[in-house]
Amino acid sequence: MLISMDSSASALEQFQEDLNVIGNNIANVDTVGYKSSSMNFADTFSQTLGSNSVGAMQVGTGVKTSDIEMDFSQGTPSNTGVASNLAINGNGFFVVQDPASGTQYFTRDGDFTVNTSGNLVTSDGMQVMGFANGSTTLSAINVNSGTDTTGVESYSFSSTGTLTANYSDGTQASVGQVALQNCTDPQELVKAGNNLYANVSSAGPLTAAVAPGASGTGSLVTDSLEESNVDLSSQLTDLITAQRAYEANAKVVTTSDQIMQDLTNLGR
Repeated sequence: MLISMDSSASALEQFQEDLNVIGNNIANVDTVGYKSSSMNFADTFSQTLGSNSVGAMQVGTGVKTSDIEMDFSQGTPSNTGVASNLAINGNGFFVVQDPASGTQYFTRDGDFTVNTSGNLVTSDGMQVMGFANGSTTLSAINVNSGTDTTGVESYSFSSTGTLTANYSDGTQASVGQVALQNCTDPQELVKAGNNLYANVSSAGPLTAAVAPGASGTGSLVTDSLEESNVDLSSQLTDLITAQRAYEANAKVVTTSDQIMQDLTNLGR
């Protein structure tokens, strides 16, 4: 069999995966806090045909996926006017916890709401973690965790994550602080759906969760959400490149197949 057929057949498989990555990026162009991915290639083992005075004569045998890398660059904060919406401007992730299993995840999606129990939660019910009443232990952020019993009329967050509750008697109090956490190798994070990242321990969390702005974490942009960092124009350019490469390699496969048929017919 011609090596060109094997090489191009491997390329067809890899460019198909590249199209999958690009297609997913484009599909998430409006997903809150989404971080785009890109696929990198590496050549496979080369066959040595011999050597001469210049050096070894080798023919490559195709291509493989080197890695699929996430781009954690900043997305643009967009004002929503919703008090429970938070965007991270800089490094770090929100820490959220499944109330049923206790499993913690990272997320950049700050599209939070306050549930009937007063907890700050994600769209799928994950509790947003932070510090309550000056504690250094992570716990669920709750709007009603203050000592005033007259009832919370409204609340607001600061750029450092401080949650201030405004009570019906005209008083106000700081009742908690949203926490952020950074990690040494965010590429080790695994997308778990619903804008969540799992495999937190393998990503090397930096120390403990901290208040926004501390230990290299970014600040919060209040009443806002972080937009997807997908650059649609560059994704469309990559799409065209991948499409042309796929078509070219498909042509090499059909040409190699035709040559093989011609060689077979010569022996008849």
